[in-house]
Amino acid sequence: MPARFAEKGHVQRKEIQSVDKRPPLSHNVPTEGDGVASSMQFMRSRPDVVRSVSQRWLLSYWDRLRDKRLLPRWQGFEAEELAAMAESLSFLDVIGSDGNARFLIRYHGKKISEAYGSVCQGRFLDEILPPQYREAALATYHRALVTNLPVYTIADMRDRFERIVHYERLLLPFSRDGAAIDRILASLETMSPEGAFDHHDILTPAAKPPAFALCTTIEH
Repeated sequence: MPARFAEKGHVQRKEIQSVDKRPPLSHNVPTEGDGVASSMQFMRSRPDVVRSVSQRWLLSYWDRLRDKRLLPRWQGFEAEELAAMAESLSFLDVIGSDGNARFLIRYHGKKISEAYGSVCQGRFLDEILPPQYREAALATYHRALVTNLPVYTIADMRDRFERIVHYERLLLPFSRDGAAIDRILASLETMSPEGAFDHHDILTPAAKPPAFALCTTIEH
């Protein structure tokens, strides 16, 4: 393996492993009206509905860690396993419970930061999502909390040159005690049927919200 790639993987492993070392932060609570979108319709699908090869691998990895438990334990998670795809991953702590839960970003990969146009670590997800689709996006995270299962979505967005971009997101719930979800691993992948596209700032406020082509719970 070339030295520059080995060094890059080592740095990413250290970043992932340091997630639990960051101190908890305090933030303002959401303003009134920032509730979960009630109009989201979720399907139930098999694992092969996931299109990305790396996300399919993640889904299988999550299922292996879960074994026969309700949820996989975060302690069984091996950072080295995910170093190659760390740029497209995000880890979020679940703060609170039920409909009042919020999602604190403990790690954001480089590509995700570029898509949001800023570094988001240490902030709550509802603080960085554009108002146009904040409730719809949060509804997918709450769906994972309610079902204890992975949630997969595909949304059609536009880059700065108005090219169509498919935004594929896989949410995987984890637990420290194997019973209650307290962390979510998010994998975010983008591709365009038009070929080349620009992913920078694609998740910043847009004139129109993204069109969800698929919202589904993955059942094993």
